[in-house]
Amino acid sequence: MPAEFISLTFPNASTELNPIPGAGVDPGYLVRYAKTLDDYGFNYTLVPYDSSSFDPWTIGATIAAVTKNIKVIIALRPNTLYPTVAAKALATLDQLSSGRVVVHFIAGGSDAEQAKEGDFLSKDERYSRLEEYIKILRRAWESEEPFDWDGKHYKFKQFSNRVRPTGPIPVSVGGSSDEAYRIGGALADIFGLWGEPLKETKEQIDRIYAAAEKAGRTDRPRIWVTFRPIIAETEELAWAKAHSTLEALKNNRAQGLGKVAPNAPPPQNVGSQRLLDIAAKGEVQDRALWYPTVTATNARGASTALVGSYGTVVESILDYIELGADLISIRGYDNFNDAVDYGRYILPAVRKRLPQP
Repeated sequence: MPAEFISLTFPNASTELNPIPGAGVDPGYLVRYAKTLDDYGFNYTLVPYDSSSFDPWTIGATIAAVTKNIKVIIALRPNTLYPTVAAKALATLDQLSSGRVVVHFIAGGSDAEQAKEGDFLSKDERYSRLEEYIKILRRAWESEEPFDWDGKHYKFKQFSNRVRPTGPIPVSVGGSSDEAYRIGGALADIFGLWGEPLKETKEQIDRIYAAAEKAGRTDRPRIWVTFRPIIAETEELAWAKAHSTLEALKNNRAQGLGKVAPNAPPPQNVGSQRLLDIAAKGEVQDRALWYPTVTATNARGASTALVGSYGTVVESILDYIELGADLISIRGYDNFNDAVDYGRYILPAVRKRLPQP
């Protein structure tokens, strides 16, 4: 398949550079942002999930209603919605959007975050639940007859689903643990990775493909990799912008306005631990992969930057596409303006260099 681009949905003008404490949904901003992504040719937008943040289903439905082409990726934690309910909700949104829905599963990388919504399973148990959840979803979408389920985490009798998706809804799984590779390799249509150097990314892709082969698949998950590009017309301007961004992230965190508290403990999830380990090896990896943004945010979420001129960042993205990562997620720190810049200078330049379908 051709390379495609993913963004992240933001419901208001608050950014990591200029946070607006307590900001609610700004309908005008959300619609403008979604239409801008659509107009500039992004293929997908991820609607994230956090225990203390906005509901992704209503945000996703709003995006679908005001756009024509972009696909909506709903982030879903299995503890928040029973799988039979999720199957109907996703199929309903898929019908409403004429087939523009993807579901991205978050097994849960932090015990403390999961506990905030009453989930006290261990990490291994959360992945076991995720595996069962995906199987139920697929059965619910495909089965024409009522069916029973008697598993480790879910049990029901004679569930009947009359809400069919327009076609197969892609299932995405992310993570960097052994269980993530196993389950994602076996069951996912898409596997999401954070931005690591080319060598480490290739190693992860090989593990995912090996898990798919071990599961008896004849196909492989598509690979999604995420970056936070900091771009400008020249190298000098891009690096000046990067250092200004870093200072803002540090200052905001010190004032308690960052994504993570100033005294936050080391992250529990393997993906963040990997990013911090790589950051300790040097600030810049490969062409333009920059790691100080990782340490400044305690590796909270996707946090590796690609820094450079438009041409440098385009070449860096092409490096990952050549490895097999054909879903490229890019979002910046100045959310709206960065999305516009990517749409003007990055997406068309990358696509121009790739074979056309």
